Amino acid sequence: MKENFIEVKEGMTRINVKIHSSSETELNGLGPIIQETDIKQLYEQLSCLKKDDLLIISGSIPRGLSTNIYEDILAFVSQKDIKVVIDATGELLMSTLKYHPLLIKPNHHELAEIFQVEIHSLKDIEHYARKLQFMGAKNVLISMSKDGSLLIDENSEVHTYGVFKGKVKNSVGAGDSMVAGFVAGYLEDKNYKEILVQATACGSATAFSYGLAKREEIISLMRGEK
Repeated sequence: MKENFIEVKEGMTRINVKIHSSSETELNGLGPIIQETDIKQLYEQLSCLKKDDLLIISGSIPRGLSTNIYEDILAFVSQKDIKVVIDATGELLMSTLKYHPLLIKPNHHELAEIFQVEIHSLKDIEHYARKLQFMGAKNVLISMSKDGSLLIDENSEVHTYGVFKGKVKNSVGAGDSMVAGFVAGYLEDKNYKEILVQATACGSATAFSYGLAKREEIISLMRGEK
């Protein structure tokens, strides 16, 4: 796989520290400062996307970027007939829905924050996930921590999956791994039920590791191996 990173001149790579005790504490450092020239270079790369390419946009935005950056990117690529995955929350997520992203993946806490409600049941989660789909998302994947995951697919079918057995060692990257599992399954033309199992396995395998999960660990979970 060939990478094509944009190297910025000012600042340094953000360093995040997670402290595990009775609860998890995050110490998130400042990232680099993004200049206009960096943004221009990003758009030059985006202009190279072709039909049926898949673009994943995730995370919070660095210093120097407009709060409309996600929306602006989707507007820029909207005529390219590509598939877009959004892994964000709040206004960053909501502003992209009119462009009909292939997938969005808030967790159940973020879902409650988006609609400023309290969520008490799976029925509540499905209700608000359907609202996000009605607003434009094709597939809505909700991670629910110890309660598993829920997917409303582009055909409005609901799929749920529980949790894999294992000891949680590190939650960092689990959500990203879940998105990766969905995308991999989608590109393999799996059905949505299988895609949800694979996505959940990817997220769980990373949570059960001190780093990102390896392929063998994901396959082992999916096969029901210990």
